[in-house]
Order: sequence, then C-alpha cells, then structure tokens
Amino acid sequence: MTQEPFFEESSGNVFSDLGLEDADELFTRGKIGIQVIRLLKQRNLKQHEISQILGIPQPEVSNLMNGEFQRFSEGKLLIFLKRLDMEITLHLRHRNSENQFAETAIVL
Repeated sequence: MTQEPFFEESSGNVFSDLGLEDADELFTRGKIGIQVIRLLKQRNLKQHEISQILGIPQPEVSNLMNGEFQRFSEGKLLIFLKRLDMEITLHLRHRNSENQFAETAIVL
C-alpha cells in the first residue's frame, strides 16, 4: 500500500511554520546573513581576511559562514554589509486608515 505524501503550503517564513516565537527576527537575520555570505563568497576571501574586513574573530567568521545567523544581531549583520561597501536602504511603511501604505526610505 502506497501512502500519499503530505504537503503543507509554507507561509514563506520557515521559522513561523515551525511555530518559533521569534520567527520574524530569525527570518530577517537569515535574509541579511545570506546576503553577507554571498558577497564574501564572490570575493573568494580566506577566513582570516574576512575576519579583518568584518572586524570579528575568526571563530565568529566560521559561525557566519556556516549560516549560524542567530549568533549575530540584525544590526551586526547590517554592519557587515556596510563593511562590504554595500549601501543599505530601509523602507518604512505605516498603514493608514485606507489600508494603503505611506513609505519612507532611509539610506544607511
């Protein structure tokens, strides 16, 4: 007897789907962290070079490159992007009474 596979549609945030309390924070860290790793891999840097650029000890570089983003705050990950010469733009949205968004952009 063959059993039908069970599929559940994702919300787009795996941490939320798992029921984790800090799901939004973990998801944000993951998205930022992945961008940091992509930039570092594009540069083909050794861990000691990454350590110097990001201003963190080599063991923390290892954690970062292994995707252990929970070890870094969102702010720290954004600092890494700035140290990699990236311009960061935050889009702030406030919902008004007509369910439309008023948006402000801040460039860091």
